[in-house]
Amino acid sequence: MNRSTGYTAAGVDIDAANNTKAAISAAVESTYNAQVLAGMGAFGGLFDAAPLAASERPVLVASTDGVGTKTIVAAQLDDWHGIGQDLVNHCINDILVQGAEPLFFLDYVAAAKLEERRVVAVVEGIATACRAAGCALLGGETAEMPGVYRDGQLDVAGTIVGAVERARVIDGSAIATGDAIVALPSTGLHTNGYSLARSVLGGLDWQAARSDLGGVSIGAALLAIHRSYLQELRQMRADGIAIHGLAHITGGGVVENLPRVLRPGLGATIERGSWSEPPIFGLIQRHGTIEDAEMFRVFNMGLGFLVVVAPEDAGRVAGGSIVGSITEDHDQVRITPGTAS
Repeated sequence: MNRSTGYTAAGVDIDAANNTKAAISAAVESTYNAQVLAGMGAFGGLFDAAPLAASERPVLVASTDGVGTKTIVAAQLDDWHGIGQDLVNHCINDILVQGAEPLFFLDYVAAAKLEERRVVAVVEGIATACRAAGCALLGGETAEMPGVYRDGQLDVAGTIVGAVERARVIDGSAIATGDAIVALPSTGLHTNGYSLARSVLGGLDWQAARSDLGGVSIGAALLAIHRSYLQELRQMRADGIAIHGLAHITGGGVVENLPRVLRPGLGATIERGSWSEPPIFGLIQRHGTIEDAEMFRVFNMGLGFLVVVAPEDAGRVAGGSIVGSITEDHDQVRITPGTAS
């Protein structure tokens, strides 16, 4: 009996991959604008940068990231509709910190075996977030890699490129002692801390609605989509608010991310209880018997995006809560004791 030694027998189905690419083409092309000269199917995406010539000194800002082990939660619940949005919004927020508007996005989707239904759901989510931001999904890669990934799992990553006028780069240099810290709320874990959350909550029912989560299930709370704060930044600029600094609160929590935008010698005090913490964090902390310090080092705790402004501007940040202030505390972020609200 002859044994097949073709690529399909080795675990990679080229025809299936081509069918998947055809299935996602409409979603990808729905993000195109006049600046896209070559996109899906080209060896490299072409993006017309001529409009940037209107800027005096345009600066490109780029970032690459993923969604971590949130993909394991999506696989466990077989719910992939939000993962693509998580990916794009995370990347948008990372370049937003420096004041950049997104131009285009590139995605990478990989698995031991690419299942068309899952890949389409992820890429449609990517396209949804790109359209909302006015960002072209310029290209990407779908990779079938048996032996590298576990069966049933899927990995996603993305790269974003944006632009900002040099004079409008937000680098934290304007931050001063006494400035107010305003938090724009998160929807939950966003895309960080899932390894700890899965470890702590693994023995509970993830499907049942829970009163301590406001009537939603653990699964729904864990898969809540990572917010983009692009519209809030645009509104602050339209309102003439002078933004001294911005911080996207991801892995490392507020205690490690806020210092990234502070000048040497400056610190911050965050007043716990001055914002509303999504109840999923309380559930994780209770079931894991986790110290407050560890919670604030791993999770965003409801502080999705921090805006540093002069005290007189703090009340003008729409949708924000004043949660603290800048201090002369030598790179330390202190969380004052308080009760989660």
